[in-house]
Amino acid sequence: MPEVDIAFDTYHDYEALTVHLHALAEAYPHLCTLTSIAKSFRGRDVWFLTITNPETGPASEKPGFYIDAQIHAEEHATSATALYACWYLLTKYGRDEEVTRLLDRQVFYIVPRINPDGAEYALTTPYHPWCGNGRFLPGEDRIEGLIPQDIDGDGYIVQMRVPDGKGEWKKDDENPDIMVQREPGEEGGTYYRLYPEGMIRNYDGVHVHIEMQQDGNMNRNFPTNWTPQEYGAGDYPFSEPEAAGIGKLILDHPNITGICAYHTHGGIILRPSMLQPDSEMSPPDLALYKALGEVGERLTGYPTISVYEDFTPDKTKARHGSLTDWTYEEMGIISFATELWDLERTAGVPKEGYYNLGPRDAATQRLVHDWVVENVGAHGFRPWTAFDHPQLGPVEVGGMVYIWSYRNPPGTMLEEICHNNVLFNLRHAAAAPRIAVDTLEVEALGADLHRITAVVSNHGYLPTNLSDVAVKNGVAKPVTVELDCEGADLVMNPGDVKLGNLAGRNERRYAYSNWGQQWSPVTKKVEWLVKATAPAASVTVTARSEKGGVHRQSAALD
Repeated sequence: MPEVDIAFDTYHDYEALTVHLHALAEAYPHLCTLTSIAKSFRGRDVWFLTITNPETGPASEKPGFYIDAQIHAEEHATSATALYACWYLLTKYGRDEEVTRLLDRQVFYIVPRINPDGAEYALTTPYHPWCGNGRFLPGEDRIEGLIPQDIDGDGYIVQMRVPDGKGEWKKDDENPDIMVQREPGEEGGTYYRLYPEGMIRNYDGVHVHIEMQQDGNMNRNFPTNWTPQEYGAGDYPFSEPEAAGIGKLILDHPNITGICAYHTHGGIILRPSMLQPDSEMSPPDLALYKALGEVGERLTGYPTISVYEDFTPDKTKARHGSLTDWTYEEMGIISFATELWDLERTAGVPKEGYYNLGPRDAATQRLVHDWVVENVGAHGFRPWTAFDHPQLGPVEVGGMVYIWSYRNPPGTMLEEICHNNVLFNLRHAAAAPRIAVDTLEVEALGADLHRITAVVSNHGYLPTNLSDVAVKNGVAKPVTVELDCEGADLVMNPGDVKLGNLAGRNERRYAYSNWGQQWSPVTKKVEWLVKATAPAASVTVTARSEKGGVHRQSAALD
């Protein structure tokens, strides 16, 4: 039985999350350390866990895998999944072969909740689909126009349907709870305008103005391709303390080989690029992403797609300043962003698109509505209720509770989602490069001279440079081999040798072909000549890779 029992059929507020994380750190002090990497605007800690077996070497000498969650306030399922990853790794160590092997060889860096202020607001105040952090709360950054508010006091911020002959919407013939688009040229019916529930600041009595929220989309606050024109980009890259903490964490841990940034919703695994089509990506990197993505699809059921090709509806408005764009395009780290939970597919709607701002048609909406009402209830759909709006007159307030329908699954389905996605994290982590001194041979040549031969290999799936982008950007560090002598002197060849990059298994997915990807060395040999100067002399060879870890072997000079 695990030493720490955590419910994964519910969503935890900041206090509960903090209690659970401290309980894990206290129960598994030999595997886990808990620190804070930043303070939010409202004074909350951004918690960070390092999980590894220190008895097999320091964390800095092992390949690292990074997981983060809830950079957006309303994406509560992501925090649950990252917390599950912490719990699973710690409670399964010594009981599960894969987990044990990974924690012995590697290190996990996990930030369960980047945005504690936003998450707390979205979880404990009137439910509202809002992604910002604590710099402002919803509406505080808006000068005028519609301010989302719970005007009828039911604890939810949903929609208002306002009768208007110019309106774009009408009630569905089969289910009046559902609003469908008015067809081109359609006249003679009862029509509506749909607005977020709220009051209108500086209303002129005619136009309901809605300003785009500017605060806190921290996934636009990272340096690569940053622009202030992006929604929520901040004043400058890393202007938000939570994002700055993440940036420093990643830069301070150059051993990170893989990244998973959790989001909701859509039930998809997003891969690069954000700004260019696949035809302009590095072919080796694209092949690598597709191969890892196939593993993710098998384990999670989520397809792996390109952000630019499949998740950007307007290619002239590609996203800028995202975390995974920075970690891959600049540093060459193999980075995915998983969008958890697909309401439409769960409700039986065929998957026809990956970036849907709303249901496609009445039939889709009926399936989704019926599923939500049956499986989530009033927490997921609010009945339309008449309300006398002081500015708009008679309206109805109700509709889908976006945060508890489209954005996050019901608690009964949460643990399975957590489990399947963490399994992909483990498999991605296991693909890391892994450097080893395969053999260390000592050959006595006479006159106290010895030839030292070391064979060094990459035993991992990924190359030691991780990606083609890392090589092109000049950030890939070479594998080095060092010879240390005890009671002996180095006679020939330098004691420190740079081997360059060592390929991984990913390069050899097919039998050799002149027309296929050409193979690079996965193994290299190094030789030295040393002279023993004392009895019981010995040598130690250390192979070192920034991404592939550190391995040592020693041998006596007989």
